[in-house]
Amino acid sequence: MMVTRAVQPLRPLYQLLLPARLAGLSVTLLKATALEVTILAGHLLLYPTGIIQERRSRPPSPPDGAAQLPVRPDLPVVLLHGFIDNRSVFVLLRRNLAQHGRNQVQSLNYSPLTCDIRTAAELLGKHIEEICERTGSPQVDIVGHSLGGLIARYYVQCLGGDSRIRTLVTLGTPHSGTRAVPLANAHPIVRQMRPGSDVIEELALPAPGCRTRFVSFWSDLDSVMDPLAAACLDHPDLLAENVPVTGIGHLALPVHPAVAGRIRQVLDTEQVDTGVVADPSGLTVA
Repeated sequence: MMVTRAVQPLRPLYQLLLPARLAGLSVTLLKATALEVTILAGHLLLYPTGIIQERRSRPPSPPDGAAQLPVRPDLPVVLLHGFIDNRSVFVLLRRNLAQHGRNQVQSLNYSPLTCDIRTAAELLGKHIEEICERTGSPQVDIVGHSLGGLIARYYVQCLGGDSRIRTLVTLGTPHSGTRAVPLANAHPIVRQMRPGSDVIEELALPAPGCRTRFVSFWSDLDSVMDPLAAACLDHPDLLAENVPVTGIGHLALPVHPAVAGRIRQVLDTEQVDTGVVADPSGLTVA
């Protein structure tokens, strides 16, 4: 008697590839987590150095007879940190910008006791006016990490800051609100970063004629963004480019050299059109 064995159907291709993809993702996630922990440890060591507000001074003149490098006609760059942080988070980014010829880089602190994005945006506006007056520049560029990007966006959209800000670069900023870390809701400014908050709804209102160019970096492993798309800027009235970053987390965005390189490219690029620009290539740093 012949016994016939049932032929097992071939498994779909996605089932064959799924384990490999999961393994790849777990390795990438492990590397990104290790990098986040390392950055956090380093940042805790540097944190005391950034508590005091940076001294404001004009770029020093070279001594007589000293060789003078060509001065780039760049706008001043203002760096604005995130929630419960200070300017020390930008040590590496600032060094990277300086090494490539930018000698007008300012790091601003806002108080960790700040409880309102609107108030912080008004204070930012005063700082920007002081910087423009001191440097003689009619505009500045801003790089904002996390909450810092949201404060700068509010200044641009709601307080007339588009006359002063040429380009606003945001790194892991919750443009549409984030649901991460629900226990942090006790802080008023965290509640303002939630989806549907008064501030988020205000930023979603029409902003016709806004002259500032926005470039938003978002990461596929950013645990502070829930959902991840919260860090993308989608507004019909804004000139916005969203740059996907693969392989790093929230804390690495203002630190990683690949991101710093793309930021330099953004700041070196003139605003030439008025439509929404997408960058399909993004950055893969894993």
